[in-house]
Amino acid sequence: MFKSVIGHSNDPDSLMAITEVLHQCTHSLAGITPQAGLLFAAIDFDHELILQQIQQAFPGIALIGGTTNGEISSILEFQQDSLTLMLFTSDSVEICAGLGQNVSQNPTQAAKQAIAQAKGSTTAQPKLCLTFPDSLTSSGVVVVEGLKQSLGEDVPIVGGMTADDYTFDQTYQFFQDQVLSDAVPVLLFSGDLLVSHGVASGWTPISPKSCITKVQGNVVYEINGQRALDFYQQYLGAKRFVANYAIHALAVFEETDRFYMRAPNSYDLESGSVTFFADIPEQAIVQITDASREDILMFSETSLQEAIAHYPGIEPTTALLISCAARRRILGTLTPQEYQLVKTHLPLGLSCCGFYVYGEIAPLEQHSQTKFHNKTFVTLILGDA
Repeated sequence: MFKSVIGHSNDPDSLMAITEVLHQCTHSLAGITPQAGLLFAAIDFDHELILQQIQQAFPGIALIGGTTNGEISSILEFQQDSLTLMLFTSDSVEICAGLGQNVSQNPTQAAKQAIAQAKGSTTAQPKLCLTFPDSLTSSGVVVVEGLKQSLGEDVPIVGGMTADDYTFDQTYQFFQDQVLSDAVPVLLFSGDLLVSHGVASGWTPISPKSCITKVQGNVVYEINGQRALDFYQQYLGAKRFVANYAIHALAVFEETDRFYMRAPNSYDLESGSVTFFADIPEQAIVQITDASREDILMFSETSLQEAIAHYPGIEPTTALLISCAARRRILGTLTPQEYQLVKTHLPLGLSCCGFYVYGEIAPLEQHSQTKFHNKTFVTLILGDA
């Protein structure tokens, strides 16, 4: 049986918070020893102390996680400056952890290193990979490609890039009892595990489909042979673009009619380029988008509904929610409503946790290739067969 339990505390004291969380988890475990876990914590905690306490309570547990821009659980719902721990137990699902380091030097190699370490602990074929890499030292797109090269394109990869409460200074990744930066931790799940997911944003295309004709990584120079800045201003107007360019992400189409999002980060008047938070491939088809706060909220609900609709079993036991920090920034005081809407569709008794990230990772559709996203809400549903 595959089961998960949750602990969540908003106590500002690190020792008091993890003590409360471990008490909640131990009570729910009822004597069962957990195999693995996920820890999501605000940036200002004493993370080394927290990890030491978890390892003392559950020696040898395969634990990964990272720092956040907000935390979510079925216990305290949406919180800021809190920590939440999800622990997994099963007699039919195997869970192994791996770590890649020095992502800034070679993101592909770091991703392959993480998968190799996790695979070294099992001979079973992975059915799911969870990962929470550093967001500030390398390209999330390249990290995802490295993971796909090691796993194959049929294994879904779900996760998010660690955050630091919008200071963009330094984020931390967790692996066992280690607090790291510039790292990519992973959990591989294999065995009798049932998996489904949903991906939705709330942004709607408002311009004709156009082609990326000159790009270098995450810097777009030309769209349809026109300067990227001029292309944006042609559809939005100069004043509207300057005032709200961060809202008007690009919808990026590759293999299907579904799109993933790329959020503008800055622009350069001299070159006419627009810089995005993640890479965009040359010759990709794109459209300028727009969104309201009402749409953003509604589509967090859509993400969960999609995950539940595609769940191949009867009663899932676990949900992982990953939302973009940009969504939280736009929603402001409405942010708690993201979980409130999702909660109305969650089965009773289902354990749920998650966090706000600097980039989301998930396949666009069921049984499709994993993509790197911006401004998106990802729902992962798990249970056993």
